[in-house]
Amino acid sequence: MKFHEMNKRDVEDHLKTNFQTGLSSQEVEKKRKKFGFNQLEEGKKQSAILLFFQQFKDFMVLVLLAATFISGLMGEYIDAIAIISIVVINGCLGFFQERKAEKSLQALKEMSAPQVNVLRDGQWLKIPSKEVTVGDILKFESGDRIGADVRIIESVNLEIEESALTGESVPVTKTDHPIHVDHVSLGDLENMAFMGTLVTRGNGVGVVTAIGMSTAMGQIADMLQNAETMMTPLQRRLEQLGKILIICALLLTVLVVAIGVMQGHDLYTMLLAGVSLAVAAIPEGLPAIVTVALSLGVQRMIRKRAIVRKLPAVETLGCASVICSDKTGTMTQNKMTVTSLWSGGDTWKVTGTGYNPNGQFYAGENVVHPSDEKSLYQLLTFGLLCNHAELKRKEDEFYINGDPTEGALLVSALKAGLTREGLRKQFTIEKEFPFDSTRKMMSIIVKDSHGKRFVITKGAPDVLTEKSTAILWQKRSEVFTSEYKQEVQAAIEGMAANALRTIAVAFKPLSQGESLQDDLEIEKDLTLIGLQGMIDPPRPEVKTAVKECREAGIKTIMITGDHVITAKAIASTLGILRKKDQVLDGKDLNQMSLEELEEVVENVSVFARVSPEHKLKIVKALQNKGHVVAMTGDGVNDAPAIKAADIGVAMGVTGTDVAKEASSLVLMDDNFATIKSAIKEGRNIYENIRKFIRYLLASNVGEILVMLFAMLLALPLPLAPIQILWVNLVTDGLPAMALGLDRPEENVMKRKPRNPKEGVFARGLAWKVISRGFLIGITTLIAFMITYKQNPDHLEYAQTVAFATLVLAQLIHVFDCRSEKSIFSRNPFGNMYLVWAVLSSFILMFVVIYVPSLQPIFHTVYIEPRDWLLIFGLSALPTFLLAGSLFSRKTK
Repeated sequence: MKFHEMNKRDVEDHLKTNFQTGLSSQEVEKKRKKFGFNQLEEGKKQSAILLFFQQFKDFMVLVLLAATFISGLMGEYIDAIAIISIVVINGCLGFFQERKAEKSLQALKEMSAPQVNVLRDGQWLKIPSKEVTVGDILKFESGDRIGADVRIIESVNLEIEESALTGESVPVTKTDHPIHVDHVSLGDLENMAFMGTLVTRGNGVGVVTAIGMSTAMGQIADMLQNAETMMTPLQRRLEQLGKILIICALLLTVLVVAIGVMQGHDLYTMLLAGVSLAVAAIPEGLPAIVTVALSLGVQRMIRKRAIVRKLPAVETLGCASVICSDKTGTMTQNKMTVTSLWSGGDTWKVTGTGYNPNGQFYAGENVVHPSDEKSLYQLLTFGLLCNHAELKRKEDEFYINGDPTEGALLVSALKAGLTREGLRKQFTIEKEFPFDSTRKMMSIIVKDSHGKRFVITKGAPDVLTEKSTAILWQKRSEVFTSEYKQEVQAAIEGMAANALRTIAVAFKPLSQGESLQDDLEIEKDLTLIGLQGMIDPPRPEVKTAVKECREAGIKTIMITGDHVITAKAIASTLGILRKKDQVLDGKDLNQMSLEELEEVVENVSVFARVSPEHKLKIVKALQNKGHVVAMTGDGVNDAPAIKAADIGVAMGVTGTDVAKEASSLVLMDDNFATIKSAIKEGRNIYENIRKFIRYLLASNVGEILVMLFAMLLALPLPLAPIQILWVNLVTDGLPAMALGLDRPEENVMKRKPRNPKEGVFARGLAWKVISRGFLIGITTLIAFMITYKQNPDHLEYAQTVAFATLVLAQLIHVFDCRSEKSIFSRNPFGNMYLVWAVLSSFILMFVVIYVPSLQPIFHTVYIEPRDWLLIFGLSALPTFLLAGSLFSRKTK
């Protein structure tokens, strides 16, 4: 249908909707059955069966399956069945881990889905764009992403950026009038808005004409192929590690087989032993464990009110060295409250906090009623007229639907007894020029009940004072001389010194028939009425979070559009601004080149009166100095800085869809303390990955060395191949997974940020792996040799003792891996998942040793109670030897 050619009434009739009330709940259900959900179809997902069989495509698993086939042909059916069972169980674990990660990411995708304002049953609601249907009435404003294809029915200075569809980067000015053009292209449809495009200016209302794959965006999506999943730097390093281990494993297999055959062992036994060792050398569960650790970390961050949109951000968070944060809403409560008003030399105080519309006005110590004070009443009236905020109440709590600053002006007017309904009877708004960050103003043209027309403007005081040629002084309009300007500046600075943000209100009478078409014409020659001073109190938890970040080697920088004095007052209260720190404002940044900013940027803690372009400059300067930068923002114009930062952080409550899509992290509560928690979690995830790499590789080194040393000493095999495979699955797998759930160490936020170029084996990890693996291998071999010498005719008994020693040594070692220091530096019951995993492995070890039906499969026999003393003593020896060496080094 050519909706762009229709008038509004025809569109309304054709779509069977109502522009005044929207669709009813029953109509939505009918249309949902007909049109489905408003979502783009994804590419075909991999089937569960294919995903399961992919678990067996690893080269070493294929080698192991080949060895299993050979053993079956040679009549070793028990070994073949046992090995194939272990391989299948391992495949099942990998399958379920990948499915869990997939579901976690899908849940994450749904949580971060864009929201839209929709009119249903006469009420404006905020719903996920997925639930929008044809005929719905949508409301959108600057910063919003259009949720479906719509025919515009109301437009106020509306401009939409459609480069995603047309390739044209310049925003398109939109209208609500019918268009009759032959051979019209997408870019010519000025009365249509399309799914996925961005509102860059103004606001509007539209009726949905197409959803999902029927939209213009859906037609493009139909032609796109699925993008490949991006690997994190850590995953790439682990993949390289895996390749090195495979080469080592192949060489090891050849070496073990060759030595064994030379010493008289049969080829089949040595081939199976070599393959088993090669499998042990490769921690094939490592990629799956890394995926699960990242996925679980993402889930923990969600519980801490942070949504990770890009998986590499989890790793990058641990490297953050600077947080550039907005003040409003992030460091403060975002409950702006007007506490002081000024007009024509007079000052009034207002009581009440938050958005509760109850409060009193004071002139000095005396209570006054605003209606008795003409200039005060006019200041409050115009502040309410030039305003879109709505006061809502949920149970006993008041909240604002709209901009917090406008909310404060609304509440201050309500305290004076003014209401929007009452003002609508006296004034008619004819035209609006919405606020934008360049002009720093909003203006409306109104007509009162007497037919008089005038302009009302509100905005930044420094901008309005430049635009004003008159001032309301002692109830009369006076020429705005330099003396009056000094009075206004003193009032602004007085409020700012008390950490108050100031909004100025001005007006201009219009002559009969005078028509002004753009903001440049109307926003000049104004008469300044006065100022409203408001405060957004700091969040109580932010001061502690800033302190913890400093202890973690992370500098916090406040970036705000507020006045310098206000910014300094809040920053000092929160502990961000210290004695030797500098403060720069927008004017300073305009005069500085990027190179000049780089010279001083590390000494600056507060940037005030900045524009979004300044934010990008600050990010680049910090990055050029080698910092890993986290940048917060909420607006459309913040998106370039958010995207350029190493970790872009968007506000989940007040943030626009544009900012969220440019970000890698979304704060669900807009709270600075949540960034600190996310960094702590990011550091912990990386440390947990190092922990299970340390555990898996040290265990694998121990298994390899015990076999290799036995070969070199011309001893029988100390472990049966099936026992090596069992250890690799059960003893390595469960505790390693539990290490991924370990809580952060107490000093995780006391360390300096990690260098992003740091390798997996940095900070002595390689030495810990080799030394501990060597001790595990030696003690296991000693247990085997002692038992074997006591009874050379009973090889299976010695192998069982060696098997038990190896398992216990690894299970003790896993607690050692929880800390960079020693096993005694952390409470062993601090990770109950690990305790239960170790107990499970311990019980399973007893099962394969003492259950008669399993003994032939795993080549185990009953161990005498006296030999458990030997097993426990030797398995604990590596831990105490290393703990003792650490203690001796400390005492020196």
